[in-house]
Amino acid sequence: MTQLLNKLKNELQKPLPGWPAQYGMAHVSRNKVDVAGLAEQQYKPSAVMILFCMDAADNLYIPLIERFSYNGAHSAQVSFPGGKYEETDGNLQNTARRECFEEIGLQHEIEVLGKLTRLYIPVSHFVVEPYVGFCKIKNPKIIPHEREVKNIIKLPLQKLMEDATIEQGTVDADGFKIKAPYFLVEGNKVWGATAMILNELKTILRTIS
Repeated sequence: MTQLLNKLKNELQKPLPGWPAQYGMAHVSRNKVDVAGLAEQQYKPSAVMILFCMDAADNLYIPLIERFSYNGAHSAQVSFPGGKYEETDGNLQNTARRECFEEIGLQHEIEVLGKLTRLYIPVSHFVVEPYVGFCKIKNPKIIPHEREVKNIIKLPLQKLMEDATIEQGTVDADGFKIKAPYFLVEGNKVWGATAMILNELKTILRTIS
């Protein structure tokens, strides 16, 4: 594991930047929701895995997935591997690991470094717990789920940290056009909850790099 990721692991044990960092990438009409104030029956628990991988040239990147179009709230969106909690998981870290294995074929190779601030997603009523991990295998073979994952998008760490990667514009939200900030990655607009989580991660990385 790199020196930067060791620093990140230590930093994730401290108080997190939280919603001020998350909402730096929220669209204009998104209301702030205090997750701690939600009753259990008001949301569905879920988890995602923000996985740092190292390519053949020793460059770090985060794999994102582009989902196929379907009749659902997150159709065709770019996101982290992840999904809803199932009772057999036992805990949300296991949810993130299971979904990571199902969607990109990596599970036992992952060392979990910590987690970021939970985030409520109004359109699906999920509360997402974002886990940060490191793939212990260099240049891992990523295997997308044939029915759920249309494409794997690699977000280089260097690209994440560049301010020029963030743009403002219109995005497609369930057939509606809304104004929102987004990370432009390989021509894909990464916005919404994924962008908000990435921005908290970026905020932490800036304090240690």
